[in-house]
Amino acid sequence: MACARPLWSFMQCKKIIVINDFAHVTGGADQVALAGAIALSERDYEVYFFAAVTPVSDELRKSKVKVVCLGQPDILRDPQRLRAGVRGLWNVEASRRLEDLLANCNNTNTIVHIHSWTKALTSSVVNVSIKRGFSVVLTLHDYFLACPNGGFFNYQKGRVCHERPLSPQCLLMNCDSRSYKQKLWRAGRQLIQQKLGKLPQGISDFIVVSEFSKKILSPFLPEDARFHYIDNPICMPKREPAIVEGSDVFCYVGRLAAEKGPQLFARAASQLCVKASFIGEGPMRREIQSLYPDAFMPGWVSRQELMSSLASARALVFPSLWYETLGLSVLEAAALGVPAIVASETAASCGVEDGVTGLLFRNGDLSDLKAKIQVMRQPLYAKAMGSAAYRRYWAKPMTLDNHVEQLDSCYRLVLERRGRGF
Repeated sequence: MACARPLWSFMQCKKIIVINDFAHVTGGADQVALAGAIALSERDYEVYFFAAVTPVSDELRKSKVKVVCLGQPDILRDPQRLRAGVRGLWNVEASRRLEDLLANCNNTNTIVHIHSWTKALTSSVVNVSIKRGFSVVLTLHDYFLACPNGGFFNYQKGRVCHERPLSPQCLLMNCDSRSYKQKLWRAGRQLIQQKLGKLPQGISDFIVVSEFSKKILSPFLPEDARFHYIDNPICMPKREPAIVEGSDVFCYVGRLAAEKGPQLFARAASQLCVKASFIGEGPMRREIQSLYPDAFMPGWVSRQELMSSLASARALVFPSLWYETLGLSVLEAAALGVPAIVASETAASCGVEDGVTGLLFRNGDLSDLKAKIQVMRQPLYAKAMGSAAYRRYWAKPMTLDNHVEQLDSCYRLVLERRGRGF
């Protein structure tokens, strides 16, 4: 989608280097990185997309963006496990290739924008960007800047972890989703990230997507950290609001993983005998099928099918057990006029006014979730909340145009503060 160009953009070509583990979409961070890079390239920015993992998406290949992709596997899928373990701590090739790219850039008018680095690139790319004197902006898509497993979540106990990262209590605790050995490897990576990668102390400018995630991460960031609020883009046209009172389906959207809480929703739906749809895929599929054999589970579907399913629901259920950083599906549902039932201790709760645009329930509380589903089964109540969610979203829509306008302002401010400019 092309964006309107400000007059000053014609004065001088500007350069942005977008850094992301993947050159295609595997999750929300990738979607934001790719969409932003492509839109910026339509604004007379010279945009490079630096990634490790192929394939390069069709959208990226067909755009004006110049892609540098290393063709490496991500750490989890690398068949050579020893190589994965070593490269996952410090990716030497990524550092070298990025240094080659930066050598042809002017650090007075170039921004290095980092989205993700923990699945393949590592903090080596941050180190070289800082070392060569470039202005660096980092979007806080997750909690890897502070927490070794990226979520402040104890996967073994299925609950939020409040231990200070890398403290003795943290190091002795097996909180990893795989094994204690993996936990220790992650802790080692975190130390390397801090000492050699200069994360987060070497960066001053951070993009946050919610007040909730900022509150969680602020104690672990530099005292002089500057925060830029930039909405993630939701690419959907405005349409008539959904007729939620005509549906009796409650919908879950997301990865079927324990920390996301789909099993909690399955128990609630089964005990209440309500129709439930689980859109997504993941390791919890079999357990969900066991808990509620009648649940509709189509796996991952196309964007069009997803929006159609959401628009056909009575409400979205967002039962996540961990913090999250935004909860994009809650906002997508609101854009369609669909209310949401959201766990109270998640970032997604910021997108719901309890009792007005949706309902909040206590994290992990099956009884409270069931009670809120029962409330939402009342057609007129669901209709009123869906209408309110729709009005509120479209009063300030999270469009791609708005996202790029905010990026544009952020980049100019970062360079101006360093006495530089485009």
